[in-house]
Amino acid sequence: MLLSQGRLRQTIFALVVVSILASSLLLFKTNLLEKLPVPKQLQVATPPPPKPTPLYKAAPELRPEITDNFPRAAKANSSSALPEIPPWNKPPQPHIKEKTPLFIGFTRNWRLLQQVVVSYITAGWPPEDIYVVDNSGVMQSNQMGLLTLQNPFYLNYKRLTTMLGVSVLTTPTLLTFAQLQNFFTFTALEKDWEHYFWAHMDSPAVSDEEYEEEGQPYQSLYMRAVTVMRETMQPHYGPLAARWFNYDRLSLVRTKAFVDVGGWDTLIPFYMTDCDMHERLWMKNFIIEDAKAGLIYDVASGIDNLEMFYRRKPKSGQGEEQSPSMKPDGRNSPEYHELLRKLDEMQRAKNEDKAGRNTWQSAQQGGQGEPFYRDGAGFEQGISMTMNFGRDVFEAKWGRGPCNLREVGLDEDDAWRLVPDWEKEEVQQKAREDREREIQERHKKEEQERKEQSKKGKEKKKQANEWKSS
Repeated sequence: MLLSQGRLRQTIFALVVVSILASSLLLFKTNLLEKLPVPKQLQVATPPPPKPTPLYKAAPELRPEITDNFPRAAKANSSSALPEIPPWNKPPQPHIKEKTPLFIGFTRNWRLLQQVVVSYITAGWPPEDIYVVDNSGVMQSNQMGLLTLQNPFYLNYKRLTTMLGVSVLTTPTLLTFAQLQNFFTFTALEKDWEHYFWAHMDSPAVSDEEYEEEGQPYQSLYMRAVTVMRETMQPHYGPLAARWFNYDRLSLVRTKAFVDVGGWDTLIPFYMTDCDMHERLWMKNFIIEDAKAGLIYDVASGIDNLEMFYRRKPKSGQGEEQSPSMKPDGRNSPEYHELLRKLDEMQRAKNEDKAGRNTWQSAQQGGQGEPFYRDGAGFEQGISMTMNFGRDVFEAKWGRGPCNLREVGLDEDDAWRLVPDWEKEEVQQKAREDREREIQERHKKEEQERKEQSKKGKEKKKQANEWKSS
């Protein structure tokens, strides 16, 4: 029998009410159960999240192992087994009266260091005047022979001192470029050197054997550098700071000038610190001029056999095993031009390298397990970050990034006092607006003060009149 419409509505209403009550009861029960403590025997332990594990970068591509680029020196038992310096480049005996110390800083890449030391010796620089500064940051490890050839910071202490006859100074820790420059100056002060030279370890030097001054005999690179130094010592020359040979691949420094400007700014560790130093010297009217002494190259690789610098012409069939008593090839010979061609080729390769000019600094990967070991790629990254920091410091110090500080009217007293980006038009406009606002505010304040003074004057006058009338 069919239900009436009224009875049907009542039934539907009842079902809805029952459904709502059932849902509410279920929700209440669920909330109640969540609040009640769960018996331990019924609890299910939630596993902890996995502990993070170190994630490593891809291993760098292995590079070929390096070899020593002076085979004869590696086999020799004494310095007498080395070739003689070309006779036309030998330093004068006895030593000239002036002191001519030459600093060569080293951090990494033994092949390049050995190359530049040999190049200066064969260009006539007295070995006893050459000071290699071991700035590898490995303390006495090189002196004690604890590092191996594949280690980027390896330096053959015995080879340099006993075989090549140069001196090695060791920095107490790894220094930045600016700190190393101050170390040179400090050492010069300690040794009472009025002048000193310094050279880059990636810039081998060669005497220009085609060069002769009119009416003057041939001079080696060393003696031409001495001539330049003597010129700057004349009273009429003026306040010398530095003479640059091929920019600063080789530099002559007057110690007192560098001290007078406060040395290199060590807050600017690498790039832009030379700009800062030289601009400050010019601001104090010191002289920095270019000079010529020979041929100086900028390279990123080493010649495989450094005997090329000694300019010995092997006898036929003897090769590199020939006795070092072989005859010299002669000045300005084909062998000399072959050396220049090789160095020029290496310099061109460095400048055209798409990976950058200073790839030689990270060319070695060995040394694991040796004292003061550093990851090569990590060391390079850290140095790069420090370089970028130095650029930021320079910009903050002078309010601008470019190097030409004097050209835009700055002097030494402007350091750290300039608004960032002060040359930009929008910054200049804001400064003009700020000055105008300051002037208006000052005029407004002065006008207010005049009104207050006038009011006080009237009040005093009124009080005086009242006093007289009383």
